[in-house]
Amino acid sequence: MEKMVIDNFNSVFNKTSTFVTGHTGFKGSWLALWLSHLGSNVTGLSLAPASRSHWNDLKLSSVKSNIGDIRNYELTEKTLLTANPEIIFHLAAQPLVRESYKTPIETWETNVIGTANLLQAARKLDNLKAIIIVTSDKCYENMEIDRGYNENDLLGGHDPYSSSKGAVEILVSSFRRSFFSSPHSPRLVTARAGNVIGGGDWSDDRLIPDLIKNSNNNTPLLIRYPRATRPWQHVLECNYGYLQLAKNLILNSSLKPNAFNFGPPKSSNATVEEILGMIKSFWPSINWKLDNNINHHEAGFLYLDSSLSKFFLDWNPILNLDETLNMTIDWYKNHDKNIISSYDQLANYTKSLDNSLNS
Repeated sequence: MEKMVIDNFNSVFNKTSTFVTGHTGFKGSWLALWLSHLGSNVTGLSLAPASRSHWNDLKLSSVKSNIGDIRNYELTEKTLLTANPEIIFHLAAQPLVRESYKTPIETWETNVIGTANLLQAARKLDNLKAIIIVTSDKCYENMEIDRGYNENDLLGGHDPYSSSKGAVEILVSSFRRSFFSSPHSPRLVTARAGNVIGGGDWSDDRLIPDLIKNSNNNTPLLIRYPRATRPWQHVLECNYGYLQLAKNLILNSSLKPNAFNFGPPKSSNATVEEILGMIKSFWPSINWKLDNNINHHEAGFLYLDSSLSKFFLDWNPILNLDETLNMTIDWYKNHDKNIISSYDQLANYTKSLDNSLNS
């Protein structure tokens, strides 16, 4: 098989104008880094990054960074029209379940109305070819079943965050059928990723960032749901999926599905307790204890069936769970030494990807 990352990706993204919302966030900053590495002319729209953020670490001067709120339609339209992109990656969101219980209205406004603003503004672009709206594995109505959810399963969500992502899926479907349905319209699809981890995530109420923070403060982390099962996936794996999806939308006009799951193999499904045990095996100083407080509902079992992405997009994750965790913890250990290893990790990942595709 040809060297897709170096050759095929460059043919699509090199000197191509791309637009990334949420570029100052965890996943968005990694995606902006990869697109810049591919020679893309990247424009971003996002809230200002926190003082401690992956975006600030990267210092990506090649990205045209616009700071603002996706809920502001006038700003969104102006920024988008100025950039006039060929490809849009929409990652801007309020991404936290527990935060959504505190700020449900803001969560719905950001995730649903923010997406509607972007899509309405995108209708005015004359150079646009593809729009990828990133939602979540939590967009499905979780029935705690022991199988992977596929793209035809019922949408829903218990908490405000999950339900907002289900609503985004319905919103995108409506815009697609109403405004992006002609043969010459830009392709509009959604991408649903699993539980994403990796270096540079400093968000509250996420297992590994919280573990890092508590370890640095010499305090045990309170674990709410030790038996909760998640599809743990490195941020580069899902971003590879988004790039592969964009590439296929540009090069393959016969691509039919409008939603794609990007999750790790079932072997990377593990409980929180199992993840903590694996991390402790190569980082013995970490410590945690059970949180006995009453907590809001969170899904107990989540797993994605990514067969569609594998079949139509030729996308396959290449990292096992050990490699995913090792890369993640190594990033934070290097960060403690004032070393930003994102560039090296991206280079090593793309090299491994090319080797796996050519083996």
